[in-house]
Amino acid sequence: MKTQSKSSSSSLGGSLKSTFTIVVILVEIILAFMVYYLVLGDGSHFQGGDNHNHPVPGDYLGIIYKGGVLVPILIALLAMVITFGIERFITIGLASGKGNTQGFIRKIKSLVEANNVEQAIAECDKQKGSVANVVKAGLHKYNELTKNTSIEVDKRIQLIQKDIEETTQLEMPMLQKNLVIIATIASIATLMGLLGTVLGMIKSFAALATAGAPDSVALANGISEALINTALGIGTSALAIILYNTFTSKIDALTYGIDEAGFSIVQNFTTQAKV
Repeated sequence: MKTQSKSSSSSLGGSLKSTFTIVVILVEIILAFMVYYLVLGDGSHFQGGDNHNHPVPGDYLGIIYKGGVLVPILIALLAMVITFGIERFITIGLASGKGNTQGFIRKIKSLVEANNVEQAIAECDKQKGSVANVVKAGLHKYNELTKNTSIEVDKRIQLIQKDIEETTQLEMPMLQKNLVIIATIASIATLMGLLGTVLGMIKSFAALATAGAPDSVALANGISEALINTALGIGTSALAIILYNTFTSKIDALTYGIDEAGFSIVQNFTTQAKV
């Protein structure tokens, strides 16, 4: 019954998170196109007040606008990386709990080794977060099975391990949520930027070929506008890669902490039960 309740709440939380993700993606795509056409495409950034003309010299907003239709898509990708990056920082921070995770794990290990399980549970209540929830579930099962001597020792050990694993499966997967989006953007942002640059270069040289006399200013403007896509794509991809590696490192540290605490609980129970 307890497992079903946890599973239901986890499913509800996952559904809400999925809805949040879809809404964020749609809203940021719409906002990116609005920024592109209403802000970057404003006539004040262009010669003669017309966004069909060359940008005003030194006006980078106008230059970015001239990067083409892929620019708002790249802006949307950058906004998604920032948004989901902030969301992951908050989620992983909450999962880590209030205090230092490694310090918390060390304290739990020392309390369990001293057979002071009740104080270890109290420390979990103070720490909070996903790590503390998993450790607390293991400690409660530890307490329950310490008093129940009618079950074989090996069976009790398996039950403790199973409870820790089940709680981990409920708590930890949400930490991976949206990381796949960041990883995907890290892969496609550079390609989108290069595509925009190639399209911009084709457009620039095609215009140059039909203009008759070479126009060095027009060619320079066209090349700089085309390269805007590459700059946006590479910048977005670099940020996404940094965030993805940061988050995976933090999640690995949390997982290792849970495994360490779980192993300590099981080992101590084994020692106490077989004495």
